Amino acid sequence: MQGNTFNGGAAGADRGPQGVAALKKHDMRPVSIVFMIYCLVAAGAFGIEEMIPISGPGLTLTMLIVFPIIWAWPISNMVAEAGSILPSEGGVYVWVREAFGEFWGFQAGWWNTVSIYITNGVYTALVVDYMSQYIDFSDRTAFMIKLIMVAAFTIVNLLGLREVGIVSSVLSALIIAAFAAVTVVGAINWNQSPMTPYIADDLSLLEGLGGSVSICVWMYCGYECISTLAGEVKNPQVIPKGLLFAMPLIALTYVLPTMTGLASVGRWEDWSTEGGPGSVGYADVLADNLGPIWGYAFLFVAIISQCAIFNTYLASGSRGFFVMADDHLCPGFLVKVGKKRGVPYVGVLSLAAVTVLLAQYGFKTLVMAEVIFILALYIILPLAVIKLRKKIPVSERTGCYVMPGGKIGLMYFTLVPMVLAFIIYFLNGTDYFLIGIIGASTGPVFYMACKWMYGGMAVNDPEGYPLNRMTRLAQGDTFRLAVYASIAGAMSLAGSVFLSWYEGDGGAEYYAEKAESVFFSDFWQMIEILKVMGIVLLAIAAAMFIIGRMVEKGRRAAE
Repeated sequence: MQGNTFNGGAAGADRGPQGVAALKKHDMRPVSIVFMIYCLVAAGAFGIEEMIPISGPGLTLTMLIVFPIIWAWPISNMVAEAGSILPSEGGVYVWVREAFGEFWGFQAGWWNTVSIYITNGVYTALVVDYMSQYIDFSDRTAFMIKLIMVAAFTIVNLLGLREVGIVSSVLSALIIAAFAAVTVVGAINWNQSPMTPYIADDLSLLEGLGGSVSICVWMYCGYECISTLAGEVKNPQVIPKGLLFAMPLIALTYVLPTMTGLASVGRWEDWSTEGGPGSVGYADVLADNLGPIWGYAFLFVAIISQCAIFNTYLASGSRGFFVMADDHLCPGFLVKVGKKRGVPYVGVLSLAAVTVLLAQYGFKTLVMAEVIFILALYIILPLAVIKLRKKIPVSERTGCYVMPGGKIGLMYFTLVPMVLAFIIYFLNGTDYFLIGIIGASTGPVFYMACKWMYGGMAVNDPEGYPLNRMTRLAQGDTFRLAVYASIAGAMSLAGSVFLSWYEGDGGAEYYAEKAESVFFSDFWQMIEILKVMGIVLLAIAAAMFIIGRMVEKGRRAAE
């Protein structure tokens, strides 16, 4: 349960409380929460440059305008409602655990935290990408820059959440001011339609969407990450308020500078985050119209932007496994909290170390890999919100935020993003779909390992979370594993059919040509793997259902 005191033997007793109970609470102002959310989700429009040449300027702007309505607004409302009634450290992990139990809670916590571990490498990679637009340096220098960035913001995070909020507020103000300048200068020098052409290179609408929809999802995800820190905020009800202010601010930060940038600079085929001769970005709006010095100034803001996101994600991501460890679902050493600052320093340091390793990969690869886990999270989160409505009726939620629209509003805010997540999962491409099935399935595997090694919720609440003596898992886990295997198996088979049609021979040519930038190069081999995987997973599901029935009969006989 939340707020456990993890002792860890005599040494732990000497240290005093560890885990969630030892965290220091801070009096966070609403403006700090808004800026922290802004940093977690956006910190500027950086990354959109990759969407424009892939899908076309018109389709890119359409996605940036539509996705706040069908994706960001529903997700921010779900997070606000769930966080209002369960303002606990761990956020989405706690909500899903309370709705469906520790097995599904672990899956949500695993997907959320792994996605953050991956995405932190994105921001260090982008810092080097933006600097390379003006400065030529070696791979060793690039690595040192990433290392310095990680070290600097690790120190900030070790100081405490209050310091993270202060840094986020200052950096956010600079970023917003810079993009406001791009918007104004771009609008003054508007000389062409920002919507032309609508779709790139005579692609179909479906192909245009599939090309960069994952990047658009990535640009509008992260709202749930602020809830991970709720246990360290004295008045956690400021978080739902901050979510509702931050969402439109983020959408405007994306749409306006992108629209005016395309209208003034154009050259939509050359927009990129990677720099190099002939590449175009937001800095060019200022450099072309005000002079080169303004381009350098904006480069400085681009670097600040990635630092701001990294800073807040280091805070959010370091609390994921920390809270799960407090529930004995992760290694016990992760619950260690600094005595003076009340910071989970082991979590912060471990995330920093993983970031250094992942920062060696490119922007697109890391974004696609992160989206795999975040889409799985956005499928289970709406189900948890619906379940919590039944467990805790609106009539009993005095003083808590409730999504508007009654039952119709509930259906819109939950079903629309869940359906979109399913669709986008299939549109990502065959290699990412295959890796997605495999990657998401690491959750059940690690759950079983952690349950066997550390005991899970049964350690602190054996009556509320009884173990099955035969499997040493929680009662009913065999059926839950079977349900998961059934879903994954059905998706694998469906994916093999859909992707054969969706990518087909063109996909085979693409993967053969781009073998160095994808996980697999043989398209039809991937399709066969999906077919076999689907059959195997469905067979495992059937076996688990049978085993579960036998285990249940054995338990009843023993009682």
